[in-house]
Amino acid sequence: MKAYACYRLPKAKTFVRVEGSPMEIQSYSQIGCQSGFVVAPFAIAPHTPLLIIKPESIETHAVGEGQEPAISNAAGTLSSPNHADRMRYASNFKTFHDKLADGTFRKIVLARTAEESVNAAPETLFLTACRLYPNLFVALVCAPQCGTWITATPEILIECHNHHYHTMALAGTMTKGHHWNTKNIEEQGYVADYISDCISTFAHDISISGPHTVSAGDIVHLRTDFTFALNDGHTIGDVVGHLHPTPAVCGMPKQQTMAFIQDNECHPRLYYSGFMGPVDLCGHTNLYVSLRCMHITGDQCRLYAGGGLLNESVEEEEWGETEAKMLTMRRCLMATSIRHSDDQCE
Repeated sequence: MKAYACYRLPKAKTFVRVEGSPMEIQSYSQIGCQSGFVVAPFAIAPHTPLLIIKPESIETHAVGEGQEPAISNAAGTLSSPNHADRMRYASNFKTFHDKLADGTFRKIVLARTAEESVNAAPETLFLTACRLYPNLFVALVCAPQCGTWITATPEILIECHNHHYHTMALAGTMTKGHHWNTKNIEEQGYVADYISDCISTFAHDISISGPHTVSAGDIVHLRTDFTFALNDGHTIGDVVGHLHPTPAVCGMPKQQTMAFIQDNECHPRLYYSGFMGPVDLCGHTNLYVSLRCMHITGDQCRLYAGGGLLNESVEEEEWGETEAKMLTMRRCLMATSIRHSDDQCE
């Protein structure tokens, strides 16, 4: 069966649509061996394979200048979280935090989901996200093996241009207008140290800048940038295999926290906190971490968001962070819902 992906690079006025046959690849080391659109899960498994959409057609289209309805921050959510969801998160938080308190983990990321109705086609939601978030990487992918996903993400896993490579440590979250606290600075430092160690195995001419504050929708993050050149005999797939999943979406130590997440989170992550993007398409290789996601099934969707926990994390604050992150996709749903209601009234 055919599959397709649409993606818009940050600040671009056009998006690319790739259509072709989705092929399962067995390991990250195979990334870069052929061109296509890569779709990776949080963890490779029989029900969540690592995919590449081999292009049979590639089209470039203008995003357009459509006016999105104004949505205030106070609009909040389409549907308020129910009591069961809130209590489930609180219970999950305790399970995760206990492993921080007893010293088993240094950091771990806890994700949650929320269910919403969908009143628009995936392509409409994708274009809405492009217009609402011009500085983010926005992608829509639809394939039989993974289903239909939309992401609007600020986090680069790795990108390459003319043999120059770039990655980032993106961690720590707060709403605009506040000041970074010790917890956020420490969390971002863990991710930066991890990425520095990973790329030093494969790279030379490493340059590091940051951390600095960057905006992503209504929230801000701390970001450190790394540029480097690959050593002879190594490929982009080698680097990806060591980087993913970074502590920004998983934890430390990596293998233990990854297994704990898979065993204890309320909902499987599937392709949330994996990565996706073009590899050697239209002159670009840009792999982004799949954050601020929605998984669409018919007229329903599941939103995903997570936050990094340290020993000093506070449950109420972490819940609020996931709500702020979910607003990225909820704004798209609200904008299309308002437009749908307006169309019905005409």
